[in-house]
Amino acid sequence: MRLDFTQDKYRELCEAAVNSRYGLFTVGAYLTAQNLPRKYIVLRHDVDVMLGDAVRMAEMERGMGIKTTYYFRFNKKVFQPHLIGEIASMGHEIGYHYETLDKAKGDYTKAIQIFEHELEEFRKIAEIKTICMHGNSLTKWDNRDLWTKYDSRDLGIIGEAYLSFDSANITYLSDTGRTWGTEHKVKDRLPSLTSDSKGGREAIVTSTDDIIGLLKRGELERVYIVVHPGRWSGTLLKWMIVLLQDMVINLVKGMLQLRGKGKILGS
Repeated sequence: MRLDFTQDKYRELCEAAVNSRYGLFTVGAYLTAQNLPRKYIVLRHDVDVMLGDAVRMAEMERGMGIKTTYYFRFNKKVFQPHLIGEIASMGHEIGYHYETLDKAKGDYTKAIQIFEHELEEFRKIAEIKTICMHGNSLTKWDNRDLWTKYDSRDLGIIGEAYLSFDSANITYLSDTGRTWGTEHKVKDRLPSLTSDSKGGREAIVTSTDDIIGLLKRGELERVYIVVHPGRWSGTLLKWMIVLLQDMVINLVKGMLQLRGKGKILGS
C-alpha cells in the first residue's frame, strides 16, 4: 500500500487535475475571472513552515504547467525573500498568510499596523493581491476578524482566501490535520454566504486517492484544494516525523475541544 501525503502522491493528484476537464485557477485568477468554466479547481498552498518543501512543490508544478497560489507567513523561518522570489519567478501567485490579530493579542489597531508593515515587505518581493489568514494553534483569536473593523480593499487587496469563497458553492478540501475530512479542523472552514448549493457539497473523502478518483470521474464541479507543502514528504524518515507531529497536534486539539476550548485551535 502506497503512503499518502508524500511528494509522489501529490504528483498523482496534480496529474489527475491536469488530465481532467477541470480548469485550474490560482486564488487571484479565480477572483478576477470574467467567465468560469462549469468545472474548475482552485489550488492553494499555505506555507507555515519548511520553505524548502514549498520550493520543491512549486518546481514540480511548474514542470507540469500548473500555476498555484502560495501564502507565506511573516516570520524568520518562512519569510525568506530570495526563495519566495524564486517561487514567484516560476509563475505562481504569491500571497500573504497573515496572523496579525494573534501577534497583536487582539488589539485591532496594532494588528492593522502590523498587517500594513508586513504587506509592504511582501510587496518588495512580488505583487500581492490576495491574502489568507493563518489559523494559529493555541490562540483565541480568529485573524479574519480583523476585517470586521477594516477593509482590505483599501490596501489594494482583491480577496481573502476564506472570506471571498462560499462553502455552499464550492467543495472545500483541505489537508489540515492530515485528513481531507472535517475532523481536526476548527478555524479552517469556509463561511457559508448563501443557501445556494450550485456545485458545492461536502465530499466524503478519506485519502488523496479518493480525491484523485473524484477528479478522474468528474464527480465534483467546483473544487477548492488546500495543500500545506510541509506535510508532503519526500523521504520515509521525514514522512514519519511529520506524521508524529500531526498526531500530537491533533491530540492536543481533541483534548482542548473536550474541555470546551476547541475554538482556540486552527490549522
